[in-house]
Amino acid sequence: MTELYERSAADGLSKEPWRDVPRDEAQWMRPHLPALVDSMVEGVLRHVPEYARPDDPVYTEVMRLAVAQGMGHFVQMIADPDASWQEVHQVFFDIGYGEAIEGRGLEHLQNALRVASRTAWRYLSREADRLQKPRELAIALTEVNFAYLDLLASAAAQGYARAREKTAGEREQRRSRLLSLLLSDPPAPKDIVVEQANLAGWALPERLAVIVLSPRPGSGGEGPAGLPPSLLSGLDRGRPCLVMPDPDRPGGPGRLTAALGGWTGAVGPSVPADQAGVSLHWAHRALDLVASGRLGPTGSGTLVRAERYVPDLLLQEGRTLAEAAARRRLAPLAALGPHRGARLAATLLECLRHGFNATDAAEALCVHPQTVRYRLAQLHEIFDYDLEDPAIRLELMLLLPVWLSSGQDGEHA
Repeated sequence: MTELYERSAADGLSKEPWRDVPRDEAQWMRPHLPALVDSMVEGVLRHVPEYARPDDPVYTEVMRLAVAQGMGHFVQMIADPDASWQEVHQVFFDIGYGEAIEGRGLEHLQNALRVASRTAWRYLSREADRLQKPRELAIALTEVNFAYLDLLASAAAQGYARAREKTAGEREQRRSRLLSLLLSDPPAPKDIVVEQANLAGWALPERLAVIVLSPRPGSGGEGPAGLPPSLLSGLDRGRPCLVMPDPDRPGGPGRLTAALGGWTGAVGPSVPADQAGVSLHWAHRALDLVASGRLGPTGSGTLVRAERYVPDLLLQEGRTLAEAAARRRLAPLAALGPHRGARLAATLLECLRHGFNATDAAEALCVHPQTVRYRLAQLHEIFDYDLEDPAIRLELMLLLPVWLSSGQDGEHA
């Protein structure tokens, strides 16, 4: 027998350590089960006050039955390593399920399992010593005890998770489904999104923006609490994300300053509802820039807007953000119609390229310098920002070619 234990130890820890214990060892354990169960229940009631319910004998009896079933199966696994787990798994699955239904966390159940397991190990170890069993048996039983405890805890955790899933409100489940549809790539069919929005009681906006936040240590991946019900919230690529309707209203994302206090994140561009994936993509990319430090020191609690870092993002990746930003920044040109808007856009681009020198710009456009000056005056009039501001000049140098190449057929309005 000693050789068997030594061989098992040499093989390392077993995934099913009860197979390493000789089957006949179960014989001396069985007569002790009633006393062992009493000892385990007493230990749980003494050390886990949340389970001590002197006014509820039914609860205590249910606990006793669960302990008895668990220990009976423990011994049976030694006698027959191929014995079914189904019944005992269901018992502890149901226990975990009940913990969730009663509104408790798993920590009390896990504590009770540890107390019961420790009590069982001490009891069986003493009996093994009394019977002068080989020392290696106590070591083997220790490994079996820990492995069995892990499996019972896993069954309880599965039941707990199932109950939480079923009791999470139907409305939240529908909102979560809606969020997934909005952010799906490729976009989900519009009629399905509209139907799910109605079921979730969420007014589908014409435009939206996606906000992505940096996960916080210890948050379990969850986002900020106390958010306005107008926001959809969830996770994407391990980061909390929010869908904000009508971001172009006065105040924009600034309306969320209080709710997002202390959170670092990025706001994607304002887009039509069926392009939420575009906003999500650029929010992620902007947050990547924040995390990498390429935007300079931002500090915690910063909420950056992707559209304010267009050059950086374009150099990092591609074109879709530029198209979204161009539609916003150059909207006054689109309002003038395709021909006049394009003419003024081309004039502005050449002025930027030539440092607002009308003569050089006119030569590039094959028009009179006075024509350039007249068009430039119109441009200053229709835009509400300084065209000669260095930062805006850089942005326009990137956006104007994108805008011009995408056509001026009203989609920029």
